[in-house]
Amino acid sequence: MRYRLGMLLIGMLCFVSCGKDNQSTIPYVAVNFQAPLSDPRLSKLNSIGGAVTVSGYGVAGLVLYHSADGSYHAYDRCSSYEPEKKCAVNIDDTGFQAVDPCSGSKFSLADGSPVKAPASRSLRAYLVSVNNFTIFVSN
Repeated sequence: MRYRLGMLLIGMLCFVSCGKDNQSTIPYVAVNFQAPLSDPRLSKLNSIGGAVTVSGYGVAGLVLYHSADGSYHAYDRCSSYEPEKKCAVNIDDTGFQAVDPCSGSKFSLADGSPVKAPASRSLRAYLVSVNNFTIFVSN
């Protein structure tokens, strides 16, 4: 009886641990970006709902977003779907989503979560603070 129970438990553990989530994660890269909000590259961030991309930071660049509650968000542009391809997401025409041009996945800029498959993981988020009209992004 104990043998059967033990085998049943082992079988259940194998079944639960053998998921099909074979997506790898976005690599960790140190990020330390700062710029004045008066920088012309960041002018869209002066409006609620404004979003911009910045090259040269993170794995594939940064997406910066000024949300409706007045806070700022920063994400790596590297898509969470097959991140080894380092496909950089782009801000869509609405300004509220980022689109992976390689897979068609879409992500909400409000929280980085996927809103259209095949991606099932959020974009990598970074810490954001604003002091004296300067935005700081780090991890």
